Amino acid sequence: MLYDVVVVGSGFSAIAATINLLKAMPDGASIAVVGDDAGFGRGTAYRTEFHLHRLNVPAARMSVFCDEPDDFRQWLAANGRTADAQVFASRGDYGLYLRDRFAALLRERRQGLQLDFIRAKATRCVPRSGRGHSFELTTGARLDAASVILCLGLGNAEVPVRSGQAGNRIVENPWRLSWLSDVKPNDDVCILGSGLTMIDQVLALRERGHRGRIHVLSRRGLVPLSHAEEPMNPVAPQLPQERAISAILAALRRQVRAGADWHAIMDGLRPQTQALWQSLSQDQRSRFLRHGLAWWNIHRHRLAPPVRQRFEALTKATVSVNAGFLERMEEDRDRVRISFRRRGSARVEEIVADRVVNCTGMERAGLKHSPLLVSMQQDGLLRPDPLGLGIAVDAASQVRDADGRVQHGLFAVGALTAGQFWEITAVPDIRVQARDVAEKIAADNSVPDEI
Repeated sequence: MLYDVVVVGSGFSAIAATINLLKAMPDGASIAVVGDDAGFGRGTAYRTEFHLHRLNVPAARMSVFCDEPDDFRQWLAANGRTADAQVFASRGDYGLYLRDRFAALLRERRQGLQLDFIRAKATRCVPRSGRGHSFELTTGARLDAASVILCLGLGNAEVPVRSGQAGNRIVENPWRLSWLSDVKPNDDVCILGSGLTMIDQVLALRERGHRGRIHVLSRRGLVPLSHAEEPMNPVAPQLPQERAISAILAALRRQVRAGADWHAIMDGLRPQTQALWQSLSQDQRSRFLRHGLAWWNIHRHRLAPPVRQRFEALTKATVSVNAGFLERMEEDRDRVRISFRRRGSARVEEIVADRVVNCTGMERAGLKHSPLLVSMQQDGLLRPDPLGLGIAVDAASQVRDADGRVQHGLFAVGALTAGQFWEITAVPDIRVQARDVAEKIAADNSVPDEI
C-alpha cells in the first residue's frame, strides 16, 4: 500500500507530527507511524514516573496544540493537578497528557482518514520512481510513502574515553533506569557531565536511598541555573548589528549590568533565537559552539526553582562538582579509578568510584544511533550538518541530499534539524515545526498528482 504520509519515530516529535497530520490532512488520507516503542509519543523524557523529574518549561507554554495554548493547564486541572500558569509539572504527567490527547483525537478521527501503527524499525530508505520513498522494515516488510517525516531524535553520547576493563561498572545510558537497582546505599558514584541529565540522576539516586558520595565531573563544572522565582515580562535584547559572537555576548552583558534581569533577557531573546542563529556564518556558529555553548545551556535550559534548591542542598552535603578534563578510566580492584586534569591546572587528580554514569548529553549529530539514518547517509539521501547539529534541511524542514539538493516530500522534525533552527529541542518549538510540516504536506495532497 502507498501511504500519503509515513512518520518514522516514536518520541515527542513523532506524536506532534501525527497529531497535526490528523488535524490537517484531507478526508480519505492515509498515515502510517513506524516505530518500536510501545509508549508512543512519551519517549524517554516523558515516560518517567519519578515525581522529581520535572518539566523545565512552565505549564502555560506546554500545550501540544499551537492554537490551544491553555490545553495542558486544562488537562492538569481536570486531573486534579496544580494548574497555575507558572507551575513546573512532572514529566510523567506530561506523558499522560500526550497519551490522553492523542487518544481523544483518534476517537474523533474523521471518517475515511486512515492511521496505521507499524511496530517495527525502518532500516533503509529508497527513493521511488517519480515521487516518494520506500522503507525496508525490521519485519522484512516494505512500506511505500508519498511523503515522509523523520522524527528520530538523538542518541546518547559515548563515554569520552576508553574504559578498558571497567566497562561493567560504567552506565552508558542513564535513562535505562534499571542501573539504579544495582547501586548500593553507600556506593561512591562519579557522574560525567553536569547538565540537566546529571540533575535528574542525582535526584533519582537520592530518592532511591543512595547516601554515598557523588562526584560530578565536567569540563567547566557549570550547573543549570534556575528559572526566576516569580514570573516576569520578557525584555527585548539590544543586539548589535555586528554578528560576531563576542559582540553579541558583550551587548547582552551590558544590558544586564544596566539593570535588566538576565532571566527576562533570555526570555526576550527566545523569539529571535532561530533568526539570530540563521544570520550567523559557519565560522561564527563554530565559535559559539566552542566558547559559548556551555554558558548558553545553563542560562537557557533552566531548572524549576524547587529542583535547583534541592540540588544546591545536596552540594553542601554529599555532592561535589568538579571542573576538569577526563583523561582515563581504569579498573582498580572492584572499583573504577578516574583520572582528570583540573581546569586551569596541570595537576592530575583522581576519583575512585563504584559506578560511573555517562551524563555527557545527547549525541549531537544524531546519526550513529539510527541504522536508518546511517544507511540514508551512505546512499546519499541526506548529509550531516557540518557542525554535527543533526542533518541538513531547508527552511521548510525538507531534507537535503548529499549534494545539497532539497528532496521534496522528505521532511525532518525535532532535534535532527538543529543545524538549521538551533532552538528545536523543546515542546514550544517542535509543535510549531510539526504544524508547519503537516500543513505543507496537507496542501500538497490537496493537489491531484499521479504517482
